[in-house]
Amino acid sequence: MAISIDKQFGVHQHALQLRAERASVLANNIANADTPGYKARDIDFQSMLAARMGAQSDTLAMDKSRSAHMNSLSQPDAINGLKYRTPLHPAIDDNTVDAHLEKTEFVNNSVGYQAAFQFLNGRIKSMLTAIKGQ
Repeated sequence: MAISIDKQFGVHQHALQLRAERASVLANNIANADTPGYKARDIDFQSMLAARMGAQSDTLAMDKSRSAHMNSLSQPDAINGLKYRTPLHPAIDDNTVDAHLEKTEFVNNSVGYQAAFQFLNGRIKSMLTAIKGQ
């Protein structure tokens, strides 16, 4: 009987890879916090994970009290799924990076990365135990 590695690792392999990509994007935002005209970018983790898993996203759209309200992330980039972040407080130099928000998102992403890594590590240890027959 063949073992499907994709089924064994499940969502965790995709989540780990996507978290690493998001960490790179957030670190780039933090590095450019003082660059005039720099537009902060982010990855919509839920929709990108659903796309990588091949499933339709069944998340609900955010309810708005007024039609003029915008989402925190604007239109996606067709090539790689990056979106521009809409600033909460626009800067005079047209930079949309909020250093506190970016650092918070980076820490949250790091926690998610560590969790995905731990789940994946547990799966690998279980497979090794099954292979060794212990």
